[in-house]
Amino acid sequence: MADVYMAGDLRNGTTFELDNNVFRVVEFQHVKPGKGAAFVRVKMKNVITGAVIERTFNPSEKLQGAEIEKKDMQYLYNDGELYYFMDNATYDQIPLNESQIGDALKYIKENMNVTMLSFKGSVFAVEPPMFVELEVTYTEPGFSGNTTTTSGKPAKLENGLEISVPLFVEIGDVIRIDTRTGQYMERI
Repeated sequence: MADVYMAGDLRNGTTFELDNNVFRVVEFQHVKPGKGAAFVRVKMKNVITGAVIERTFNPSEKLQGAEIEKKDMQYLYNDGELYYFMDNATYDQIPLNESQIGDALKYIKENMNVTMLSFKGSVFAVEPPMFVELEVTYTEPGFSGNTTTTSGKPAKLENGLEISVPLFVEIGDVIRIDTRTGQYMERI
C-alpha cells in the first residue's frame, strides 16, 4: 500500500494520486503570507499524459501516494528518436522517446545504469545516478594561478551537456556532476 502524504511534506520527485491521475512533484514552494493561512504551491507533472499543472494545497491536506515501480536498467544506445534501455535482470530491451526520459537525458551516456520509473506498466521517467562522471570535450583554456571555484567558464561534455566549470578544468578532464542540481562537483 502506498504512503499517505501531507501536502506540507511534498518534495521534488514525490508521486501521488489525485482526481484519478498520478502526479509527480516537479517544483514546490511553501508560502506563508503576512495575512491568512500558509499554503503549498506545487508544480506537478501528470506521469501518464506529461501535462504540467500548478495547484495550491493546504499544508495539512492528505494525498494518497502512488505505487511506483522502480527498475534498474542500462542505457544502451540512441537510434534516431528512440533511446534503448536494457533490463539488467532479464536482458529485455525497452525503447523510450525523449519525453519519457525527461531531464535525465542530459546526464546519461551509453552503458550507464539508471533507474526507470513506471506506474501500472507505463514508463514515465528515468532517473540517472545521483552523481555522474563525464569527460570534458571542449572548454576555453584556463590561466595559471586561477584555481578558485568562485568564477567559472563554460565546458562541453562528452554527451553534449554544457555546464560551468572552474577555470582550472581542461579538455580531457573527467569531472563529477550532481544530477540533482546540474552543477560541477569535482575533477576526478
